[in-house]
Amino acid sequence: MKPFVIGICGGSGSGKTTFIKRLRERFNTTEVCIVSQDDYYLPRDQQHKDHNDEYNFDLPKSFDKKKFRSDLQKLMHGQTVTIEEYTFNNPNAKPKLLVFEPAPIIIIEGLFVFHYKKIAPLLDLKVFINAKENLKVIRRIHRDQVERGYPIEDVLYKYEHHVLPSFERFIQPYKEEADIVVNNNYDLERGLQVVEGFLRSRLSVIS
Repeated sequence: MKPFVIGICGGSGSGKTTFIKRLRERFNTTEVCIVSQDDYYLPRDQQHKDHNDEYNFDLPKSFDKKKFRSDLQKLMHGQTVTIEEYTFNNPNAKPKLLVFEPAPIIIIEGLFVFHYKKIAPLLDLKVFINAKENLKVIRRIHRDQVERGYPIEDVLYKYEHHVLPSFERFIQPYKEEADIVVNNNYDLERGLQVVEGFLRSRLSVIS
């Protein structure tokens, strides 16, 4: 039986990573396979630079979308996929080898999973994670400055010149196409319960 494919999209700082982490905790790998677009970033030397010679990692072309689509199709056809974890240009991090096994439900998440014209048609359900802009900025600062050690000036520059323009052009327009919109201004729990209930319903039909 063809697996049920779900795409989860949302702007940077909306809470996609947290949402996916908590979904993973509620299902085992024989039930749900989750693949992140983040692990398909192209190498730094292949990234686009802006007018100030700064790398822009927030564009659709920042990712290897062909391999992303190819690996999704392999999983849909029952094949195991193995890739190297992306470590966000951290020279001290040793990448893990990630192994994705086919499952009745496949979830792909990332900034541009609705935008890619050859990937979006493969999705059976679209979930958009939404949050207020000020909250996304705060979360981005916390992640990049506190957790990754980036200078605050660099974080704010990238948000203004890369993150926000990309969101407005390549992500926000697809909110209207989403089947489910999860608002993450205060808590993800209600949205998680809705998606979890839907997944369990699909699994019961499959089994």
